[in-house]
Amino acid sequence: MYTLYYSPGTASMVVHLALLEIGAPYQLKSVDIEKQEQFTDEYLKLNPGGKVPTLIIDGRAVYESGALLMILAERHPEAKLIPPLGTPERDTWLQWTVFLSNALMSTYRFWFYPQELGYQALPPDIRAAVQRKIEGIWDRLEAHLSAHGPYMLGADFSGVDLMLTMLMRWSRNMPRPATEWPALKRLADLVRARPSWKKLYELEGLTEW
Repeated sequence: MYTLYYSPGTASMVVHLALLEIGAPYQLKSVDIEKQEQFTDEYLKLNPGGKVPTLIIDGRAVYESGALLMILAERHPEAKLIPPLGTPERDTWLQWTVFLSNALMSTYRFWFYPQELGYQALPPDIRAAVQRKIEGIWDRLEAHLSAHGPYMLGADFSGVDLMLTMLMRWSRNMPRPATEWPALKRLADLVRARPSWKKLYELEGLTEW
């Protein structure tokens, strides 16, 4: 039995989706980030960074959404969220999963949490630079999917597509959302049609894409 500490629509989303795809038993523990419950003493004992998600695995608290996706995929190979060990496809999967975590998720923090750069709101020039960087990542992913899609590994769905679709969702209110790139939208449509995505929306009470 896994226990997922989550907040709806945040980085915990990819972990929750993975759990649903796997079909392993789990329970949810809500962390209300609006009330800053992620900074309570109790939660910080589990995750000293004060972020979601945290996943309890065999009594141990583990965090970082990209790492949790990898761990779950490896623990449940029957779900085929990650290609087999020793294959070129697995290397590509790891490459893109780390890329999305390092290049895109970290840049998003500047967009959504300007206080981490010392601002209450980003100055226009910095905001534009962050937007250009995110859109540059969409350009790169669009080129890859156009040549090798419809999924990140080609014809086969995998866990990295869950992470990418979650990150695309975060762009929905940006000046140019990711779904304006055709190949990215095609991937998002495929993932959003999966039972796991629909079930997550039901369980987390999400409505808007």
